Amino acid sequence: METKLDILRRYFGYTSFRLGQEEIVDALLTGRDALCVMPTGAGKSVCYQVPALLLPGITLVISPLISLMKDQVESLTQAGVHAAYLNSSLTPAQYSRALHNLSEGLYKLVYVAPERLSTENFRTAVENLNISLIAVDEAHCVSQWGQDFRPDYLKIAEFAESLKNRPTIGAFTATATKAVRKDIAEHLHLIDPVRITTGFDRPNLYFGVQMPHSKALALLKLIEERPGKCGIVYCSTRRTVEEVDALLNDKGIPSTRYHAGLPEEERRRNQDDFVYDRKPIMVATNAFGMGIDKSNVSFVIHYNMPKNLESYYQEAGRAGRDGSPAECILLYSPQDVRTNRYLIENSDPNPDLDFETQEKLIQREYDRLRKMTYYCTTADCLRAFILKYFGEPAEEYCGNCSSCAGGSILVEATVEAQQVLSCVARTGQRLGISMICDILRGSENERVLQMNLQTQSTYGLMREKPIFEIKRIIDALLMQELLIQTDGQYPVLKLTQNARPVLLGEKSFEMRIPVPQEKAKKPDKAAGDADPELFARLKKLRAALAAKASVPAYVVFTDTTLRDMCAKMPTDEQELLQVSGVGERKAHRYGKAFLEEINRKAEEE
Repeated sequence: METKLDILRRYFGYTSFRLGQEEIVDALLTGRDALCVMPTGAGKSVCYQVPALLLPGITLVISPLISLMKDQVESLTQAGVHAAYLNSSLTPAQYSRALHNLSEGLYKLVYVAPERLSTENFRTAVENLNISLIAVDEAHCVSQWGQDFRPDYLKIAEFAESLKNRPTIGAFTATATKAVRKDIAEHLHLIDPVRITTGFDRPNLYFGVQMPHSKALALLKLIEERPGKCGIVYCSTRRTVEEVDALLNDKGIPSTRYHAGLPEEERRRNQDDFVYDRKPIMVATNAFGMGIDKSNVSFVIHYNMPKNLESYYQEAGRAGRDGSPAECILLYSPQDVRTNRYLIENSDPNPDLDFETQEKLIQREYDRLRKMTYYCTTADCLRAFILKYFGEPAEEYCGNCSSCAGGSILVEATVEAQQVLSCVARTGQRLGISMICDILRGSENERVLQMNLQTQSTYGLMREKPIFEIKRIIDALLMQELLIQTDGQYPVLKLTQNARPVLLGEKSFEMRIPVPQEKAKKPDKAAGDADPELFARLKKLRAALAAKASVPAYVVFTDTTLRDMCAKMPTDEQELLQVSGVGERKAHRYGKAFLEEINRKAEEE
């Protein structure tokens, strides 16, 4: 009788479970519900795929992500597992055939979109089946407080309970605050679930924020410094996607684009160009990436700041999925804040929510935008900022972000804080950041003079300071909650009760500022790059085999697996099976070709 470790070794090529995986597998195998929060790339899918191959019945994987379904079914099929997906990408004939095969019990795993659960033909197909497990992927979608609420997710519990025997339910997500985790358990009706949160940290990721004078020039420099690397450039609007994609192609950088305004066929073609490594750079809105299991993305650049840290961390987390060092860099400008405020202000109301709840959600969006802005302007450790946001304790220094690499110092800035706070108070707490800066710098622009603000006692108090330093002080006052910024299209600054002791000189004010550096630290080179020639040869061989099989290269073997081959230099199939990520089916299918290439290289030395 096969064990969980036998399944892990045979189908997935691993000899041991990662942190948290085994506890989830054990719970699901014994019929206990589970709630699992693991960062992107930590191996959530193994947590339900291993039990699925040991349990007697069928496992349904509920996901909103068509691309994830396709990727995972391809990978499972390559590993020798009978799996299928049911979604809108199938033709009526394909869907009907897959549904028939499902009703006949020919699959062990079936990926299905949540809206399919309530359709009559799907319910008819599964009513007599033994469904042992329901795995809910992207489970944060069940919560209206999450970043991607999907009303169809609220129907999952009812579907599970309508079956003859309620299956075990496992809920999986990469990003969920405490409130969202509570919603997941309640809305999915989880029964005494095992709760595993392995931590949100991705140590292999370098986090950086830049505030360039020209985003276009900064982006070109970043990509030109990473020749041959695969990456994603996220933009906040369709128009920006078009402009950035055109910029890169004009400079001879092969890129493609993805946003909801493109025809479906073009989106699919462009996505395939990226997934199959025909175009190394994808320029996209946040419509792209959910469920893309591409393992060799070595950088994610945000051309614009996202609306919240949940979205940012999820999108940035598409880099380095195979555990290799990767970079997540955000190009920030104050205009990003204004754009996101406009998007919040003009978002379509959710018809499934009442007015009061809708208003609460909008206020929540503004609050999350403030936290996102703080991330972009802080001199503190960026990794610590993210981890604390998700409720996880963190060291104040990670050594692998732009703040830590550049260095920062804590400075006493009580006088400067008093000047800003006084200016806000004396102008009636009715002006925004730009106007407060103009007054403090002694600007003579038309609006200042028109409003007679040059007569204020705080006018020109910071004349000698550049505007970015004044804004840094204001950002620090906002982060430490001595100031708040109102919501809406025209936000203004107001004092909090925390401001009074500083204004009266009863309490000092300190803030952290970056230390200018010659050059910011870059991530360490990936392990396994000691023999770049062999690695390049194995990648070339992988590309040829993938093309022959009509699958993405990473479905054959990931970059991490190729690096482990370079390190271990296997000489036969038994040694090849000791390479991380090489299972029996893939060793039998591809092993001979890779062993021959490795042996050729060894003979040349």
